Amino acid sequence: MAEGRYNPSQRGPYRGRDDRQQRRDEPDIDLSRVRFGADLEAQLFNEVAQHCAKTISESNQRSNKPSQLRRFYDELLMWVAKVEQTPERFEEYQPFILMLNAKAAYAKGRDLVDANFVALLAHCLRQAEDAKTLGQVKLFLEAFLGFYKAERPREN
Repeated sequence: MAEGRYNPSQRGPYRGRDDRQQRRDEPDIDLSRVRFGADLEAQLFNEVAQHCAKTISESNQRSNKPSQLRRFYDELLMWVAKVEQTPERFEEYQPFILMLNAKAAYAKGRDLVDANFVALLAHCLRQAEDAKTLGQVKLFLEAFLGFYKAERPREN
């Protein structure tokens, strides 16, 4: 074996992850049906949102508290309200809306949310290209949170 290379059978200062375990920072949520735009899937705000809520509620019991997820939704609501008042300023607001991804990454680093929620939020925000699609993202996250609270009712 080449010197300096990691050998999992050797014990030493390197404490790398075990490749047999899924990394906690790799999402395993299926987002293929979460699509916004002109042709919305009939079950987007129902079955699809419920599936996402169930997946995220089961992925990490220590993080993803409903109150934490609600903070992201509340900030999105603020931006939706601003965009609804002045839709022509959407492009001006878009960098700040997308900054929710950085806030989610920070929250993930503090174990407040997990990789599945970060992936869901990023997937949704990536598709918010105008006031209409941003409104659809808001409705989806509203449905998601409703189903999520049903999955984890006793938590705040």
